[in-house]
Amino acid sequence: MSKKQWTLHRKAFFHTRIFFRKYPALPYILKWLCISMIIGGLAGTASAGFLESLEWATQFRESHIWLIAFLPVAGFLIGLLYHYYGKDVEAGNNLLIDSIDDPKEIIPLKMAPFVYLGTMITHFFGGSAGREGTALQMAGAIADQFSKPFQLDKNERKILLIAAIAAGFGSIFGTPLAGAVFGLEVFLIGRIRYNAIFPAFASAIFADLVTSLWKVKHTHYSIDFVPKIEFLPVLYSILAGIAFGICAAGFSRSIHWTGSVFKSKIKYPPFRPVVGGIIVALAVFAMGTTRYIGLGIPVIVESFEKPLPLYDFALKMIFTIITLSAGFKGGEVTPLFFIGATLGSALSFFIPLPFGLLAGMGFVAVFAGATNTPLACMLMGIELFGAESGVYIAIACVVSYLLSGHTSIYTKQKIGEAKNRRFESDRDSSISDL
Repeated sequence: MSKKQWTLHRKAFFHTRIFFRKYPALPYILKWLCISMIIGGLAGTASAGFLESLEWATQFRESHIWLIAFLPVAGFLIGLLYHYYGKDVEAGNNLLIDSIDDPKEIIPLKMAPFVYLGTMITHFFGGSAGREGTALQMAGAIADQFSKPFQLDKNERKILLIAAIAAGFGSIFGTPLAGAVFGLEVFLIGRIRYNAIFPAFASAIFADLVTSLWKVKHTHYSIDFVPKIEFLPVLYSILAGIAFGICAAGFSRSIHWTGSVFKSKIKYPPFRPVVGGIIVALAVFAMGTTRYIGLGIPVIVESFEKPLPLYDFALKMIFTIITLSAGFKGGEVTPLFFIGATLGSALSFFIPLPFGLLAGMGFVAVFAGATNTPLACMLMGIELFGAESGVYIAIACVVSYLLSGHTSIYTKQKIGEAKNRRFESDRDSSISDL
């Protein structure tokens, strides 16, 4: 190398150092931008495939109602699969939260196909379950496989899993902003990890874009009328939020209690979904309706169009609790949307607010109380229903979050900040410890 070339190299190196000193965050941004594009691409593709196949399974089941009679057999197959081959991934979303709190071994990749297969079987044969749990677990299991190739340390691996949860949630519901904040908010009640804010938002946005590129469409909801912000409507929103918070706490406590009953009464795990499947199948045929099984999207849409009877939310809650606590796979969030929206719609008989607005408030507020993620739910409400309803949605989410207490559908959530000063001693405890 000539002296002139050597001088040019030295100048280039010197200017590079000056540039990175001037913009110290740039390497971090470039690194996580690349990782987020990979996570978003894979999670978005997985969500797109899952949503398409779930739509097919739902349509096929509704055209062949006799399939519901085989729900106990389907439950037995799911139970066998997880009992003999999937014990290390059976914890599902709680495993993801636990891995963020204290990363240990890499999450087994088999979590993704296991939860996908289990969820598809559950929906195909008529269980009442959601879809977010599947999306989060697929995204988390896939993303964690890159921890070693990317040579991520313990703290960086936590960020990776947060980004994966954000990508899975944002892409499955078409709400990237809510997905990002959900990933930052879900594992620690009352606190947010701001060092993961860029990867979470980038991954959620990329995942949503990829899902859209696959031509997958999400359900749209509309609130016809939003009243002006005044004292009485705000007061009514607080009252509705109280109802949503009580409902959220009741759901969380009931699903854990019912699960413990199944475990204490039925010692052989594969038999638990058999019993749960028999109860659900008999109830469906006795009632003569499939209104309360599957995702229940048509009923959610209906709750925005007219006031619904009060028993709709209660029956969906019962069907979902039996399905999931027995050991079937899927998520709780879409059933919580159903429960909240139908409860809100029914509350319009007692609370003088538009039924569409109450349905939208309940849609996200019951979810906020059951998962302790009020900020994510506020953003979700704004993304789904528009900014006009933002104040009412925020009130309902905050009140529901506070009223639900230290309960959650995710037992591995830890308390970062207690909701009440009387419970400061609960800080750093997990929901399962309480």
